[in-house]
This record gives sequence, C-alpha cells and structure tokens, in this order.
Amino acid sequence: MAALDLTAAPFQLDDEAIAWVHATRDGLTPRDKLAQLFVLLARGSADDAREMLRSFRPGGVTRIYTPDLEAEIALARDYDNFGPAPLLVSADLEGSRMSLPFGTSVPNPLALAAVDDVEATTAISTIMAAEARAVGLNWSFTPVIDINAAWRSAIVGTRSYGDNVERIERHALAQIAAFQAKGVAATVKHWPGEGYDDRDQHLVTTVNPLTLEEWEQKFGRLYRAAIKAGVMSVMSAHIAFPAFVRSLDPEAKGEAFRPASLSRVLNETLLREKLGFNGLIVSDATPMAGLGDWGHRDETLPELVIAGCDVILFSDDANADLMRLVKAVADGRLTQERVDEAVTRILALKAALGLHKARPELTFESAKSAVATDASRALAREVTERAITLVKDVPGLLPISKEKHKRVLIYSTGSVQPFAPEPIALTLPAMLEAEGFVVTVFTPELTVNAADYDLVLYLLAEETLLTRGRIFLDWKRLTGTVYGAMRRHWHDVPTLMVSLGFPYYLHDAPRVGTYVNAYGSSDEFQAAVLETLLGRKPFVGKSPVDPFCGSEQGRY
Repeated sequence: MAALDLTAAPFQLDDEAIAWVHATRDGLTPRDKLAQLFVLLARGSADDAREMLRSFRPGGVTRIYTPDLEAEIALARDYDNFGPAPLLVSADLEGSRMSLPFGTSVPNPLALAAVDDVEATTAISTIMAAEARAVGLNWSFTPVIDINAAWRSAIVGTRSYGDNVERIERHALAQIAAFQAKGVAATVKHWPGEGYDDRDQHLVTTVNPLTLEEWEQKFGRLYRAAIKAGVMSVMSAHIAFPAFVRSLDPEAKGEAFRPASLSRVLNETLLREKLGFNGLIVSDATPMAGLGDWGHRDETLPELVIAGCDVILFSDDANADLMRLVKAVADGRLTQERVDEAVTRILALKAALGLHKARPELTFESAKSAVATDASRALAREVTERAITLVKDVPGLLPISKEKHKRVLIYSTGSVQPFAPEPIALTLPAMLEAEGFVVTVFTPELTVNAADYDLVLYLLAEETLLTRGRIFLDWKRLTGTVYGAMRRHWHDVPTLMVSLGFPYYLHDAPRVGTYVNAYGSSDEFQAAVLETLLGRKPFVGKSPVDPFCGSEQGRY
C-alpha cells in the first residue's frame, strides 16, 4: 500500500484512532472492503433507505431528507447498524432551497458573496453545521470553489461565491473552518475547477481551458489555500484539464480531455503530489453523462478507483457496480493495495470525525431543539436581507407603494427546481396582496391591457439547475405565445424585474429599467425582496458577478 501518514493533516489521528483504522480495515472481508468505497444516494422513505443500506453495507450515504424530522432521526439512529463501520452521512449543504427541509433556510453562496462579510458566512456556516450534526450528518460536499467566469453556465450559477478569486477564497475558508469546527467534514469542488466552460458535466465532460499559469493564479490558489486550511476532502469531477496533461505529454491528443475523476495524472500527480493533498478524494456523481461520455461503466467504474478516487459517489445499481470492482480486482486492473489505500482513507475520515468512539444518541427532542431555532432563523433572515442587490433603477421606480402601484401584473414561471416535476409556486404574490396590492398573475389566456395595471413585475426564479444546459429568459415560456414573447410593457407601464436566482437575465432584457438580483428563491429570499421593494429595508448587497455580462447595453 502507498505510504499514507494518518498523523498528518487533514486526518491528524492519534495512536488509538490509527489502531482502530488498521484493525477495522484488516477485519473487513474483501467484499466489505469494496463496499466501503461506495456512498449511496437515499431518497424517499426512511424504510426504503434502511432496506438499501442494510442490504449493501456501504461506506456512506447521501440522504435527501424528507420534512419528517422524527422519521429522519429514527433512521439516523440506525446508521451505525448498517455495516461493519459507522457510516459517513453526507449532503450538499448549499443553502437556499438546498437547506435542510426541517432546518433553518439559509442564504446560498452567491448571496453570501453579495453580503461579502466573512463573519456572516461563518455564522451561517456554523448554523448549517450545527443543524447537520444534530440530525446525524457528518460530511458536506461543500464549499463550491468554482468561478463564475462563463456567465452562461447553469451549473455554477448561485453555487459559487462569484467571480473574484480573493473573495471566493475568503468565504470558502470561512465555511471550511466553521464546518470542521462542528465536526462536519468539508469538501472543496469541483476539481480541477469549473466555471470557464458554460456546459454542464451532468450532460457532457466539461473542460477547464486555462493555461497552467492561469490555473495556478486561480484554481491552484484556491485549492492550495483549502488544503493548507485542512479541508478533509476534495471532489474530483468530470472535468478535463488539457493544459496540465499536455505539459506532461504533448502528444496526449484525446487523453488530454479525460475527466479528472478518471485521471491518475490529475488526482495523483497534480492534486496529491504537487499540491500535497493527503485527504479523501471523492468522485462526483457517477451517473452523470460527464463520466458516461468517456466509456462503458464496466471500464470507467473501476478506473475511478484506479485513478485515485477513494470514494465512488452514487450508483444506479450498486450490486452491479460492486461486481465491476470484483472483476477488476480479479483480473488485476484494480490492485488490492489500491483498494486498501482507499479504505484506509475512508476509515481515517471516519476516525477524524470521531465516529470510532461512543457518541451521544440522537433523539427527536434534541434535534428539534437544535434546528430552526428562533435565533438561527433571525440571523439567517438578517443576512438574507443584506444580500438583495439593486442592479439598476434608471427611471427611479423604487420604492413601490400601493398608492402608486396598486394594480400589479406578475409574470412568473414559479421556482424551477431540478428534481421537482413542476415549478414551485412563489409566495411573493400573496405577500404583495397582504400589503394591499391588487395582484394579477399572468396566464396565457389573459388579454393584457396596459391601462389596467400600475406595475408590471417579472419574477424569475431559477437557481443553479442540473441538466438544464442553459438558463436564459425564455420569453415564450413566460408569456405562453410567440406574440407575447415579443411584447415589452416597460414603455407603457412601470416595470420591475426581480431575479430570485440566476443573476444574468439582463443579457436577455437589457432595456428593462429597474432590475434586482436576489440570488435565491426560498420564501425567506422572497420576504427579503418585499422589504427592499417597499423601502422598509435598504438595498445593501453588492453584486459578486458582472450582471451586465460584459456588455454596456444593459446599464441604461
């Protein structure tokens, strides 16, 4: 097995913990060693999750939580009984609609970047980590340290801290420190760096196109800083980095576009040897087309581990994938030494989190008292309100009032979410009605007469989306017809456009006079928007990206 110092960062294990790691690893059957490499995705009921985990005995689980806190705590109490070692229990703690359904609704990274207060990011991250531990979570696939460079990217969008490397570094390090101080392992992603390719690795292997010098100034800086700060894991993504591969092999040709998740050169040579990362490498989700593009799963699944990923993230058929590893060990492609190295790192992360020791039992009562407290909700609300950003108000429309703008026509497609079969209805229209406005929500059957309205309000609510490819202002979907798509109201009626997510709609509507970015679509973001639109709270958010998309056109 390759030399691995468990006393070094980020594990920093003592003799007792190291002995547990070695004894546990050596006591595993060959089958259970391979099963430790899997983190499975658990959706749906707690009973379904129990059956899957009990049957497969994986190293970890990513739980998509239901709102039923009592059932989730009952499931979490069983986690240690599902295999030969305690489970790593993970989630994407990214805020906004990715907040725990029974926890505090917190701002997402782009909103925190708009606030640009490291103390606020630390406070929000501390809430997230404390609530995570209260329900049994011990590993988060965050922070995202991608860069909002290619503004059309639907996959970076609101998950990143914006387009400035120094700001991303400050906030990412704050989140890493807050998470790991509370016993939640942090993960930086998406290695070797996303945001300069506007495609989505759920759909295609994307490419980091930077030169080595550019990469060192941007992603090299970010990953080195995270490693120095002791981040416990890195997510190796389905992203190619041809400049580095060609620096070693100028004739690499197609191999230059091998995704990092399958690249020993990027995982071992660059990440481990050159950057000095000693922690856990987890693959990005393996059902993605960014992996499937490259080859048949019979080959790519074992290659993930051979190439340096210690953990295989998600599986559509875990038993079939396990057999793929069994065959790879049997035919010599995957060595037992490499398997043992990966298992050692997995167990080392568990020991670093204290999972090898007796821990207080989770209870519904203790969890209920720890999540969505009045104090955490108040703090999150205050930070969210500070994120709302007035990008422009050329006609001086704001603040709105029921005296001037009583009759409001709203165009909206609702909050578009990747796993929701239909858009989620927004609550802001009802909030306006409660303030005394007369609200009409547009439907394609409605004939719009400008004289009937005092304000036209566009509410666009698309945060980062998976498998969308692009986010843009789809006028036809918004209005229902080709003719509606071509009509603009802002020369007849005061018009306000609010984005509750994607911050770049001015590319598609550069002449709208008043435009606000709010970064998230949760009820809390909508309430914060209302406060600013009515003038009860000031706009204090500063744009963490260029909302004009590099064009002067949208400024006027």
